[in-house]
Amino acid sequence: MLCILAILSFVPTLACSDIVGIVRVIDGDTIDVGTDRIRLHAIDAPEIDQTCETRNGNLFACGIWARTQVHERFQGRVATCDPLDVDRYGRIVAQCRVAGEDMGWVIVSEGWALAFRRYGMDYDLVEKATLITARGLHGVRMVTPAQHRMVRDKGLFPADPRCSIKGNISPSGKVFHVRGQHFYRRTRINEAQGERWFCSVSDAQKNGWRAARR
Repeated sequence: MLCILAILSFVPTLACSDIVGIVRVIDGDTIDVGTDRIRLHAIDAPEIDQTCETRNGNLFACGIWARTQVHERFQGRVATCDPLDVDRYGRIVAQCRVAGEDMGWVIVSEGWALAFRRYGMDYDLVEKATLITARGLHGVRMVTPAQHRMVRDKGLFPADPRCSIKGNISPSGKVFHVRGQHFYRRTRINEAQGERWFCSVSDAQKNGWRAARR
């Protein structure tokens, strides 16, 4: 990828040529094109660890489902991407086309991701049309990916609502808290420090955690 940093009126601007290469799907809104990591512009797909609920009340891994749909449609095909920005994770934000089709438009129109209006209104109308037909993600109950990330990153609520037991590590050792206990709501889980979410009391105990006293 040929990029130059242009300085105009003391404002740095990223100027890049088109990126062309074979698509490797990472998740519902992120791909690799050749050696470049691309975040597709103005769409937001469920996170890989995100679950949604069907109208029958059954939970399913909608983040994995969305990735699978995008993989089946675009994996291994040649994409041409127009770079627009670089996000805080160092990914190139771009609009990409495969065989003349705008990938973002296809993904939103199929209901595999939502329009991300905070970053652009490009797919606003196509999402509204998809919403009317309850296609894809519009036919299930879900929090937006942005809401999911916010809650998950705070460590207060589990990514999977079925696994809500908080395995905290404190100066007194490994202690787990269940809903309704005194310190449950204020306890944050930091998985980077070895803390965990558990799906059952027996699972927590088996892994070396003991119950909180209150």
